[in-house]
Amino acid sequence: MVGIYTSALSGMNAAQIGLATTEHNIANANTPGFSRQQVVLGTSLANAFGGGYLGQGVDVTNVKRIYDQYLNTQVLQQQNQASYLSSYHSEISQIDNLLSDPTTGVSAGMQNVFSAMNAVANNPESAAARQTFLSSTQSLVSQFQSLDQQLTDMANGLTGKIESSLQSVNSYAQQIAGLNGVIREAIASGQGKQPNDLLDQRDQLITQLNQEINATVLQQGDGTVSIFIGNGQPLVVDKQAMKLQAVQSASDPSKVDVVFNNGRNLIPLQQSSLQGGNLGAYINFREQSLEPARNALGRMALGMATSINQQNQLGQDQNGALGANLLNAAVPLVNQSPSNTGTAAVSASITNVSALTTSDYLLKFDGSNYSMLRLSDNAVTNLGATLPQTIDGFTVSLTAGAAAAGDSFLIKPTAAAARDIALLTRDVTKVAAAAPMRATAATANLSSTTISSGSVNTPPPPNANLQSPVSITFTSPTTFNVTGTGTGNPVGVTFPTASGSISYNGWTVQISGSPVAGDVFNVSSNINGAGDNRNALLMAGLQTQNLMSNGTTSLSGLYSQLVGEVGTSTHQMSVASQAQNNMLAKAVASQQSVSGVNLDEEAANLLQYQRAYQASAKAMQIANSMFDALLAIRP
Repeated sequence: MVGIYTSALSGMNAAQIGLATTEHNIANANTPGFSRQQVVLGTSLANAFGGGYLGQGVDVTNVKRIYDQYLNTQVLQQQNQASYLSSYHSEISQIDNLLSDPTTGVSAGMQNVFSAMNAVANNPESAAARQTFLSSTQSLVSQFQSLDQQLTDMANGLTGKIESSLQSVNSYAQQIAGLNGVIREAIASGQGKQPNDLLDQRDQLITQLNQEINATVLQQGDGTVSIFIGNGQPLVVDKQAMKLQAVQSASDPSKVDVVFNNGRNLIPLQQSSLQGGNLGAYINFREQSLEPARNALGRMALGMATSINQQNQLGQDQNGALGANLLNAAVPLVNQSPSNTGTAAVSASITNVSALTTSDYLLKFDGSNYSMLRLSDNAVTNLGATLPQTIDGFTVSLTAGAAAAGDSFLIKPTAAAARDIALLTRDVTKVAAAAPMRATAATANLSSTTISSGSVNTPPPPNANLQSPVSITFTSPTTFNVTGTGTGNPVGVTFPTASGSISYNGWTVQISGSPVAGDVFNVSSNINGAGDNRNALLMAGLQTQNLMSNGTTSLSGLYSQLVGEVGTSTHQMSVASQAQNNMLAKAVASQQSVSGVNLDEEAANLLQYQRAYQASAKAMQIANSMFDALLAIRP
C-alpha cells in the first residue's frame, strides 16, 4: 500500500514540476535570450521483495536548459558583424548624401568659377565680369567650408557615439561580472545544478556586448566566463570588470582613442584591434572613410587655390602690377607627440600640389635618422639624418631645436585646407587677366615675319626681369643678337632655335616667317594692357588641365573620383549589410529551432503533464480506497 502511495505521489510531483516548467517556457516565449527548459526524469530506486524488485515511482533529476553552444557562438559572430556593417553603412551614407547632393557639392561651384573666368577672358575690361568671377569664387569657398564643417560635425558626433558605445560596453561588462559571482555560488549551493535563468541573462548580456565590440568568451570550470577583446586584453575575469574609456588622442587632438582604465592608470590600446560591432564600425569608419574624405576635400581646395593663385601671379592686374594670390591656401597641420623628449619644432609646407595624397603621415626619429610612415598604406620612406626632406608633394623642415630618439610628429597635409580656404580680395582690379609682357615687331622691319604676343613661363614666382625691355635683332636670316637686362646679351644665336621658340627672363615667344638682316623684335612691359586676356584664357583653361594626382586628373575629375569612391563604398556596405542580416536571420533561426519556445509543443506538454497528474492522482485515490476497505474489515 505504501509503495502505491509513494509512486503516485512522485508522479504527481513530477507532473506538477513539468507543468510549472512548461508554463515557465510559455511565459518567456518572447523574452530575449530565453532558452526553453525541459524536465529530466529518472526512475526511483526499486524496493526488493520476494518476487523481485518493486518500483517506487519517478524522480525529477534536473530541469535542463536546452542550449547549443556552437549555435549560440554562430549567432554571436553573425550579430557582431551585422552590427558592424549596419553602423558603418549608416555613417558612410551620410557622406555619400552630402557629396552627391548638387546643392552642397562643389562640382557645380567649380564649373561656375571657370565659366565666370571665361566671361572675363571674353571681356577683360568688364568690371561686372570680374565681379561675377570673384562672387563665384566666394560661393565655391563657402561650399568648401560648409562641406568641411559638416564633415567636422560628423567627426564630433562620432566621438559622442564612441563614448556612448563605451558606456554600454562598461555597463554590460559590469553586469556580466556580477552574474559570474551569483552563478558560481548558485552552482556550488545546487551541487552542480545549473541556474538556467541566470545563465540566459548572462548570455543575453554577452549578446548585447557583442553588438558593441567583438568579444571572445571562454567558459570556466566554476561556471563563470572570461571575456577578452582586442588583441586578447581581458574585459571580464571572474567578478572583476575592466573599464574602457575615451581620451583625447595623443597623436591627433581632434579625435579620441579608446584606453583601459584599471582605476589607477590609463593603458593605451591598439585602436585597429578594436574590431567588430558598433564600436569597431565607428573607429574604422573614422579612419578609413571620414578622415580620407575630409583630406580629399582639402586636397581639392588646395588644388583649386594653388592653381588659381599661381596663374594669377603670372599675370598682370588692371593696375599694371603683377598678380597676387586670390585665395588662401592652407599649410599642413603638424602635431607633436606629447611623449616627445626632444626640443625639435617641425613644420611642413606644400611644394607640389599635384603629388599630394589623401593620407596623413607620421614622422619618426630613431636617434640617427628620420622616417616617414604613410598611414593610409603603412608605407615607410627613410628620409636620412637631416631635414628638410620632401615626400608626396610636401616638405617637412626642422624649424628649431633637436629631435630625440623616439620622437614623432603627426602631419596632416590637406586636413585643414577646405576649412581654411578663403577669398583674399574683393577688389576686381586684382584679377590678373592680362600677361605682364608683350612682344611686338618694329615698324621698320623689312620682312613680313611676325612674333607672338608671348607667354609667361611657369611655375611662379615670375622672373625678376620679366618686364625688363629686351630686343631681338636679326643679323642674318639665320642668326640674331639679344640685348636687355638679364639676358646675358648673346650674339649670333641660331634661328630657328631647336625648340622653335625663344625664351628669356621667364617669357617665351614664337617668331614665324623668314626674317631678314635688320629685323628687330621687342619684348617689354605690357603698358595699357587693360584689354589683354592672355592670362585669363590660361586661368579658364585650368578647368580641363590634369593638375592633380601627378598629372593624371583634373580638379573636376578629382571630385568625381571622390564621389564615385564614396558611392561605391556605400553601395558595397549596403549589399554586405543586407547579406549579413540574412545570414544572421538564418543563424538565429537555427539557434531558436533548438533553444526557442514552440508554443504548440508546450501546449501538448501541458496536456501531457495534466493527464499524468490526473492519472497519478487517480492512483492515489485508488490506494486510498483500498486502505479504506482494509479499515472496514471487522475482526
